[in-house]
Amino acid sequence: MSYVIEMCNITKIFPGIIANDNITLQLKKGEIHALLGENGAGKSTLMNVLFGLYTPEKGEIKKNGKIIKINGPNDANKLAIGMVHQHFMLVDNFTVLQNIVLGDEPIHKGFLSLDKARKKVIELSEKYKLEVDPDALVRDITVGMQQRVEILKMLYRDNEILIFDEPTAVLTPQEIEELLKIMKNLANEGKSILFITHKLDEIKKVADSCTVLRKGKYIGTVEVSDVSKEELSEMMVGHEVKLKVDKEVSNPGEVILSVENISMEDKFGGKEKLKNISFKIRAGEIVCIAGIDGNGQSELVYALSGLEKVKSGEIKLNNKDITNLSVRNRFLEGMAHIPEDRHKFGLVLDYNLAYNLVLHSYFEDAYQKFGFLNYDEIYKHADEMINKFDIRSSQGSHTIVRTMSGGNQQKAVIAREIISNPDLLIAVQPTRGLDVGAIEQVHRQLVEERDKGKAILLVSLELDEVMNVSDRILVMYEGELVADVEPKSVTYQELGIFMSGAKRGENYG
Repeated sequence: MSYVIEMCNITKIFPGIIANDNITLQLKKGEIHALLGENGAGKSTLMNVLFGLYTPEKGEIKKNGKIIKINGPNDANKLAIGMVHQHFMLVDNFTVLQNIVLGDEPIHKGFLSLDKARKKVIELSEKYKLEVDPDALVRDITVGMQQRVEILKMLYRDNEILIFDEPTAVLTPQEIEELLKIMKNLANEGKSILFITHKLDEIKKVADSCTVLRKGKYIGTVEVSDVSKEELSEMMVGHEVKLKVDKEVSNPGEVILSVENISMEDKFGGKEKLKNISFKIRAGEIVCIAGIDGNGQSELVYALSGLEKVKSGEIKLNNKDITNLSVRNRFLEGMAHIPEDRHKFGLVLDYNLAYNLVLHSYFEDAYQKFGFLNYDEIYKHADEMINKFDIRSSQGSHTIVRTMSGGNQQKAVIAREIISNPDLLIAVQPTRGLDVGAIEQVHRQLVEERDKGKAILLVSLELDEVMNVSDRILVMYEGELVADVEPKSVTYQELGIFMSGAKRGENYG
């Protein structure tokens, strides 16, 4: 059988770790081939080898049966190989069009000439129903739109082999559906797609075949139609994974968080982002904020965590007014926060793992004396966290966090917040970018914290997570709470109707 791309016996070694251990991957023309594996299994490394960002120690790459050399992304593009990275490679203050042509700028008589490029981008946008504004600044468009820009970058360069690295990790359910349709359309046009994902539902929906990696090794390749989600998850993690959350009925205690009539304005335009939000969370319950992305969930979390000031209203933690306290003082009062953007708010990417695990607590007596850090204790603490939360990295606690996989970065943030023993844990998209085994672990940890009497505020765009993990669901629409329901008394369809603003709960008229 002929393959458009063959990666034969690829081995890639980093200090202290064999990231790819003799892996072979074969891609047919016009197929969507999923690459599945746990966080840190070597998926992104393998694709970065194909895109020319890494040079393998062993192995060879063939295109249409001929051995090729890829010494960098420019070589990959010349060979019609393009890649959408997990963390987008876009310039915020450039327009969509400028980002698309960057590195392949059209020059006429020594001057930049964007007219033909604009025409081509608009034609591609219409053909593949990507619907982007070429003149919009990247910083002003949604994450879903930014991803479309990345796809257009590949199509503009006439790439035939398209690599998608965790493309749905930061998208809303609606944007995910759109992206999967786009991928199918591209495959129908004859493009060949390599699709890195942790999400078994997505593999079942769009992929033709699937290669599974585990701890850097090749486990097998299967036809997706021949296997179940359970079989795929077991191939990925090496043992049976429970896809449903096991938990007892909650037994809420005293009020931990009380929010009374808080409102917030957009700091740029004066538009109200939060409108008279009121709710309570008790000890021993998981309350989930559900809603379509962009309806005020982020602003609510910023208000609760102290990242932004409220215009009016009151926030109480353990019956103490914390409305005007700093982020650190809220933490000291018993609040922890797993942020939605781990790079922006959760980690210092150029610090090592040990330092990141004490960002909240380096000033405590355990880790310093007379203003001097106690490095022995910091690294001892980090080693304990790495073992307890299964954080995988090439050099353990000394690993620079920027070099870790997205899923293991997320595990580090979760470990740091949970170990602080908070009364209130705010968890925003805590399983974003995690594999099924890690998701099962995070859900189990949230339930364990609940059962210890902690109050959990979960913000999630994953409806399965909302329905499976929460004890109570608050629905947000356009900056307001529109429903307060229990998972056992509401269907997915009813939840969707609340989220779209077409219906309100009994007490939200």
